[in-house]
Amino acid sequence: MAIVTAYLLILGEREAVAWVLRESRMAFPPTERREVDRLTVGDELFLLTTRGCWHNPTRDRTRVIGRARVTGPVEPYDEPLTIAGREFTRGCTIEIDSLAPYLRGVELAPLLPRLAAFPDKRAGAWSIRLRRPLLALPTGDADLLRAELAQVATAPDEVVGEYFDRIRPVRGLRSGTPAG
Repeated sequence: MAIVTAYLLILGEREAVAWVLRESRMAFPPTERREVDRLTVGDELFLLTTRGCWHNPTRDRTRVIGRARVTGPVEPYDEPLTIAGREFTRGCTIEIDSLAPYLRGVELAPLLPRLAAFPDKRAGAWSIRLRRPLLALPTGDADLLRAELAQVATAPDEVVGEYFDRIRPVRGLRSGTPAG
């Protein structure tokens, strides 16, 4: 039996959120980050939106908005995919299990004292760990986020339409397909 690892799947742009929700896939930029290489089928992903994701950082907060599972291996794309002006060279399929209503979810900052994945809890210092596509979570952190998210999230089909209605259509999106 494979060991399931939990990760924060960090999304910093609303067009990327729309793409992930519409395609049930995750795309990764050209990076040598070990977390991306270690991602395997069955791993648990907590979808996290940064406070700048929705283009209003004075109003918005960094939140966990949903939960998903990896359903396919990370594979290179035949051609790079472009989302919101950024290039992505590989990706994997995911299945979204739960989703919070638009601009809701579990705010991360109040949970920091209880999250081992963020050892430096000083104001602003913890957010540096969110400048990557994935952040591995210890078991206790995943348990806490799962319990907190269960209080606000629902079946994705109940709320995903609100995301699509509120996020502007993705312009300049060029779909890449996995090699193979």
